[in-house]
Amino acid sequence: MPQRPGRQFLQVPGPTNVPDRILRAMHRPALDFSSPDFMDIATQCLAEIKPLFGTSGEVFFYTASGHGAWEAAFVNLFRPGDTILMPETGRFSRTWGEMAKTLGLHVETFESDWRTGIDADRVEEALRADAGHDIKAVLAVHVETATGVASDMPALRRAIDAAGHPALLVVDAIASFMTTPLPMDEWGIDVIIAACQKGLMMPPGLSFNAVSDRAYAVSREGGTLRDYWSWKARLDMEQYRRFAGTAPEHLFFGLLEAIAMINEWGTDAVFARHRRLAEAVRRCAACWTRGGALEFNALRPAERADSLTVMRCADGADADMIRFTARECFDVAIGGGLGLLAGKVVRIGHMGDLNDPMILGALAGVEATLRRLEIPHESGLTEAVQFLSETAADPDRRPDGRRWLDPASD
Repeated sequence: MPQRPGRQFLQVPGPTNVPDRILRAMHRPALDFSSPDFMDIATQCLAEIKPLFGTSGEVFFYTASGHGAWEAAFVNLFRPGDTILMPETGRFSRTWGEMAKTLGLHVETFESDWRTGIDADRVEEALRADAGHDIKAVLAVHVETATGVASDMPALRRAIDAAGHPALLVVDAIASFMTTPLPMDEWGIDVIIAACQKGLMMPPGLSFNAVSDRAYAVSREGGTLRDYWSWKARLDMEQYRRFAGTAPEHLFFGLLEAIAMINEWGTDAVFARHRRLAEAVRRCAACWTRGGALEFNALRPAERADSLTVMRCADGADADMIRFTARECFDVAIGGGLGLLAGKVVRIGHMGDLNDPMILGALAGVEATLRRLEIPHESGLTEAVQFLSETAADPDRRPDGRRWLDPASD
């Protein structure tokens, strides 16, 4: 078959679009990874990623998916038989809990409808009931990629403190890192688990543990047998041990460029852009729901994530056919349902390297799909266009506030 013209709109919840700047940065010969040239790049990445997590603590890199970073946190912090509290919010919190059980941990949880965030009051209640402090940590997914629900991390920190409990707060930020504010030190988070292929705009392959001093101290006293995942070993100054083998050089070349791009924009501007584009998607999708065939999976508007929007399909609206038609007819790739939501939802990603026309093009493709499949809906494109036009930056002003056309500014 001949190649299709143009480019596909990649609106799955990861991997996300990789900017040309990052691709070009990676398109270079390999280096001796023990050389000063590569060591300088690695050291710069290690230092400059810390502010993105909002921490002065250590950040550990793994040549692994987010699942690898999950396991790294487990084996560094806990021993078989330890108890953790992991509220369920969706497929990924459930999978994380299943991994914990495989590693011999006892998992306390409360199930949910996969449509609401973590109930901090229930967390506080469970911790108050744990008089012997058997619970070693509260593990929470910040943004659940399967459901589009965001949970309130400061509320969890307050719940732990109100209970007077020493449990660590360990947060999965794989779908929220660099899309949603999560200042680690300010919010009292002990470990953040993240990966590079979503808000960080990278090809998959790197994942991270950002670790507080308190969590690192716990790992020195506890944890289980570990080698590849060991935080302590990766602090060794020998370059080989930092990566437990050959360094993923080209991912570091790309990471250095990704960090530079984010710093040029400013993290506040990055978060504001994600919030604005997410709101455009939500306003458009709210119109679609008026036909009765679609509804937001996240029931509470305040818990609808800025990383992705998940739409639940009523009987008569085939979620898999929506995905197939959007991709094959209109070159818009969106995600499908996972776990209990398999075949029931479509997931529209809006994270990473995106701008207004990319979002509008993707929404137009999805709306054209709804029309082609005769799925009842009201058009939402006008709502999205109006919102984006009203909130766009003033094109007549420079970033410093001066007018572009003012001769005095030249």
